[in-house]
Amino acid sequence: MIAMLHFATLVATTLFAAAAAVAFNFMLLRAMFLLMRPATARRVGAPTQLVRGTTQLARAYAAHR
Repeated sequence: MIAMLHFATLVATTLFAAAAAVAFNFMLLRAMFLLMRPATARRVGAPTQLVRGTTQLARAYAAHR
């Protein structure tokens, strides 16, 4: 009976260690992908005033053609 308890403890400990290793590996992998992202990946869209001004400018020049 004690041998079965020791074996069950060994199995539970091994499963816990494997799960912890997978979680740690996943965390490091995500960190590496975040560090490898280029600086241009965080570009923010153009401000709406710039878009509206460009549209108005294009319309103004299109009317004179």
